[in-house]
Amino acid sequence: MGMKVAVVGATGQVGREILRTLAERDFPASEVVALAPGRGGGAEVSYGEERVLRVRGLDGHDFRDTDLVFFAAGEAASATEAPRAAAAGAMVVDLSARFRMEPDVPLVVPEANAATVARARKRRIVACPGSVSTLVAVALKPLHALGKARRAVVTGFQAVAGAGKEAMDELWAQTRGVYVNETPPPEQFPKQIAFNLIPQVGDIGDDGVTRDEAGIALELRKLIDPDLVAVASCLRVPVFIGDAASVVVEFERPVAEKDAWAALREAPGVIVMDRREEAGYATPAEVAGEDAVYVSRLRRDTTVPHGLAFWCATDTLRKGGALNAVQVAEELVRLKLVE
Repeated sequence: MGMKVAVVGATGQVGREILRTLAERDFPASEVVALAPGRGGGAEVSYGEERVLRVRGLDGHDFRDTDLVFFAAGEAASATEAPRAAAAGAMVVDLSARFRMEPDVPLVVPEANAATVARARKRRIVACPGSVSTLVAVALKPLHALGKARRAVVTGFQAVAGAGKEAMDELWAQTRGVYVNETPPPEQFPKQIAFNLIPQVGDIGDDGVTRDEAGIALELRKLIDPDLVAVASCLRVPVFIGDAASVVVEFERPVAEKDAWAALREAPGVIVMDRREEAGYATPAEVAGEDAVYVSRLRRDTTVPHGLAFWCATDTLRKGGALNAVQVAEELVRLKLVE
């Protein structure tokens, strides 16, 4: 007999993708409930090719007979409702930033640190990292095993899908507007996103670092190694779906390029697309709809004794969000932490 699963934020981009991924991967659910913040509901969402779920309101929802809950509705909903669901006995997989850095909540990318899922027994909450942290962790973990990464410089190129449907609509409207000389003013972003790059993802702190940049540095330490020092720069780019990162890593020990290529080719969740020729690399447009993290442009960083640089990309909504969350849930099932 399967388990009862709930998806909070089922009407959002990531919530819909979670439902799609659960169906595609034949997750062992006997019942799936779609929830949205507030008391409302009534909308309908697809679950698989043939099933349609009517969305229920989150306020006051009784989680006592629910085994597993995905939270994809933002920090405010997670902050109040995720602990309530966990206290009722459900296991929570949270995609917001609310619990990522709490020491007794595991932060998990299965390809990088699947074993830490077992720590969810205490709080009954597992956190998923942001899309760029997930992307970099999948690519960096096999290289870290070769030479122990000491320092990483990450430049994240983040698609508008990570900011929600309204942000995607804004990119579309501004792109169209440029051609008809009627560009609508920015509402979802601080500046025009169409045909532009915005060097800000998240609020800028007093130290000049955005919240997302600080989060990536901290999340990579929790995902890869507590001794790893990282600095990140995040840019919002005029791409609908598909996050990418340029990564420069300094290792404690020498890592030969051929060994790095071999390790990446054998790593779970990684596809190496790296030919040293014109167009021999992956781009966000090519990875949209794909599950893997694509790694390209691997080369030596000659400014440090043991350095490598590489480019990586993945689908914002899949491995960057929904797929990672479902893989976490599959680990919970495998360890019999939820059944």
